[in-house]
Amino acid sequence: MAAKYGKHTAARALSRARRHGRVRKNVFGTQDRPRLVVNRSARHLFVQIVDDTQGHTLVSASTMDVSLRSAEGDKTDKAKKVGELLAQRAKTAGITAVVFDRGGNRYAGRIAALADSARESGLEF
Repeated sequence: MAAKYGKHTAARALSRARRHGRVRKNVFGTQDRPRLVVNRSARHLFVQIVDDTQGHTLVSASTMDVSLRSAEGDKTDKAKKVGELLAQRAKTAGITAVVFDRGGNRYAGRIAALADSARESGLEF
């Protein structure tokens, strides 16, 4: 792994993977309370609500959506808009409560903004 990435990048990616493993050991999405999964890249944020018992994605949203692609603001502002959009789509699908899987990312910045805006828009964590 160190050959593909720089020394520090490889260590950071490995640490995130370990944290994600620890989170996934305890977080499981059911039909009543599916799992909200966050995948963060350098530029974009991808979020899904997944039922782990069936292995199906119920709802998804990202900064790549047509409605958010031309959104103004920094990445944190876009993360807030993704949270609002996800909560709106979840309500339409009849989902009110989820368990939060932050994907090994720190609960700060874009991840926290996404979670807070989804909560404010009506999703229960």
